[in-house]
Amino acid sequence: MTHVQQHTLEVWGDFACFTRPEMKVERYSYPCPTPSAVRGIFDAIYFKPQFYWQPDRVELLTYPSYLPLRRNEVKEKINVASVKKWMSGSEPPEPILADADRSITGTDQKGRTQRQTLALRKPRYRITAHIVPRPGYEKEQAACDAQFVRRASQGKCFHQPALGCREFVAFFRYVSQLDQEPPAVDYNQDLGWMLYDVFDIRTANGQDGSPCISLFRAQIVHGVLDIPPYESELVRKPK
Repeated sequence: MTHVQQHTLEVWGDFACFTRPEMKVERYSYPCPTPSAVRGIFDAIYFKPQFYWQPDRVELLTYPSYLPLRRNEVKEKINVASVKKWMSGSEPPEPILADADRSITGTDQKGRTQRQTLALRKPRYRITAHIVPRPGYEKEQAACDAQFVRRASQGKCFHQPALGCREFVAFFRYVSQLDQEPPAVDYNQDLGWMLYDVFDIRTANGQDGSPCISLFRAQIVHGVLDIPPYESELVRKPK
């Protein structure tokens, strides 16, 4: 049986928003990262298609502090095919004009809308996950573990990790000795059904683009959220 090496990061930032999906367009944050947000942070530091990250645990190092924000958000998305045509010069660029008036667009409709966000202020967490090799790549696990330790210890990442929303930047450090770290805060909350992930993390990180929403009953006990394995029956997945 392959030895499982858990990796722990301390992550923090100025703001965070891990959106509860039932709130629809008005963003309301969970008090801690979802498993998909944890996976996203680890993926930002080190990712290979030969494995996927299995989140194990989230520890709250500060009490949740909420901050209401009102932000301007664009209504449209730029088409990827259009961007490639702009890059090749076959079509002129057509950017999204968020605050254009009638003289430019010919209508009174603007390309932006205001939405309310209840975000977290000055969050700090300790998150733990481990590498699960895909079939046929079990022998590479030790090398992948060592590579992640080197990258995380040196502060390297493929792109800057985020605390939920991409604009909420996450800073991180690798935790090598848990026994020398401060304990989680004494905070308890039953979160009900929490979003686990939006893809089947076992299928090459959702490379086919097919959504696969999964949920689990989440409960923070003494500042710790334990995350069941994705294969567990505790994780509700589409049949």
